[in-house]
Amino acid sequence: MRPLRLVKAQAASLAGTVVDFLVTIFCVEILHSWILLATVLGNTAGGITNFYLGRYFVFKAAEQNRDTQGFRYFLVWLGSMLLNAAGVYLFTKVLHANYVQSKVVVSLVVGICFNYFLQLHFVFKKS
Repeated sequence: MRPLRLVKAQAASLAGTVVDFLVTIFCVEILHSWILLATVLGNTAGGITNFYLGRYFVFKAAEQNRDTQGFRYFLVWLGSMLLNAAGVYLFTKVLHANYVQSKVVVSLVVGICFNYFLQLHFVFKKS
């Protein structure tokens, strides 16, 4: 594992997470959206941000087929979104935790244990 790539991946993940959180908080606090809808919208915006940073900055995989990468990323992102939404739901509705704190905990676990490894070995893998 290359340490610099891991650092770049974490920076891209952080950027995607910032976009995700801003959209989620905006939807809940300003638009008064349902928490799960806001989580999905935030995840969508963060996912798009993370895909482009991963493709061009982290894994430098722009020479690979964008559509194939996009499809693979979509599969990983969909799994990530479902895990994030389920986790936030569990923490907020079952454990009665604050939705922002819930997103922090769930995002960290999903990002480290799920997203990075699938992006490295499935989405942006070198042929």
